[in-house]
Amino acid sequence: MSTTPARPPLRQLPRNVWIVTITSFLTDISSEMVLNLLPLFLANVLGVRTNVIGLIEGLAESTASLLKILSGWISDKLGQRKGLAVVGYGLSSIAKPLLYFVTSWWGVLAVRFGDRVGKGIRTAPRDALIADSIGEEHRGLAYGLHRAGDTAGAMIGILIALAVVWFAQAGDVNLERPTFQRVVLFSILPAVLAVLILGFGAREAQAKKKAELPKLTWAGFDQRFRRFLLVLVLFTLGNSADAFLILRAQERGLSVLGILAMLAMFNLVYALLSGPLGSLSDRIGRERLITGGWLVYGVLYLGFALAETAVHIFLLYALYGVYYAAVEGTAKAFVADIVSKEQRGTAFGLYNAAVGIAVLPASLIAGILWQGLGGWAGFGPAAPFIWGAMLAGTAVLLFRTWVMTAVE
Repeated sequence: MSTTPARPPLRQLPRNVWIVTITSFLTDISSEMVLNLLPLFLANVLGVRTNVIGLIEGLAESTASLLKILSGWISDKLGQRKGLAVVGYGLSSIAKPLLYFVTSWWGVLAVRFGDRVGKGIRTAPRDALIADSIGEEHRGLAYGLHRAGDTAGAMIGILIALAVVWFAQAGDVNLERPTFQRVVLFSILPAVLAVLILGFGAREAQAKKKAELPKLTWAGFDQRFRRFLLVLVLFTLGNSADAFLILRAQERGLSVLGILAMLAMFNLVYALLSGPLGSLSDRIGRERLITGGWLVYGVLYLGFALAETAVHIFLLYALYGVYYAAVEGTAKAFVADIVSKEQRGTAFGLYNAAVGIAVLPASLIAGILWQGLGGWAGFGPAAPFIWGAMLAGTAVLLFRTWVMTAVE
């Protein structure tokens, strides 16, 4: 007889899993309608080059990522997750509407930094709250459901942005400032609702600690976790901000409406597959989903490099959702599996910070490979994607031969 745990009905999942999922759903409705248009706003309205766009995306993510470590450690120290998560979501909901007023790339950087600081404060405690609320045997399903809710919100946000663009400027290739400002206004309500639902709906999943506190030391973690983070950083150095995929789509001739439709299709695939693939990781092992997802990523990035038409980019980006569905939730479940409960907040802080910090050099490299630096014109639009595919293949090899052979 199989000892594999039966999959619980979704309605029986813990309250916190549902509250956090709804919060992320609403937050992504707000965020994705704005942030997916931001590269186009920078390029079309403000006239910013790709190396500066890479700097903005990378600097905002990487600088704020240091907060993920601190926030995760504090949540372990206090034995409480909810308060920090609420503060983080609240800060982001205040920052993003300021994009309505910006007139320079410096202003965009300041708003992005404030938004990412909020994300830095909330992410590790939120992820730890999910892990604290459900057993290991169903953890993949819980994180998969969370990613599905997050991504469904992103799809709805993109569809709202698409509708605004449709009525404001129809099939224009370039984004206009008034259109972007209207989208920013539409983003405010769901962001506020998300904060209220988390604040009044979530409950702490563990008692407040009074004695031993976690130590923020690298050597104190499982060897698999340490090696996994190093390989993840290597992979992320080739995984620049998705802003470059949006710019690649526009470079291949896709209109603003076409880009939004492409993003909606990506999020549909991502949302539909996140739950099933997360649950699959509970049965066949996290490592298979992670390496399989990275292989899909490498193949798709080669496709982005070789794509000749806007249709090619559209189809590849839809399939890009398979990579996200396989890896995003599964990797977090893998982290929760290999660290102790007392270290989860700190571990998720390190995990998210590793990704966020690596995005800065990754995005700078992508921007420079594409359009060069100073008098050098770069290698062209295909170069960042070839680079990403190479590092993905290397990461798969190291994960199988180095991470999974580590002693617990």
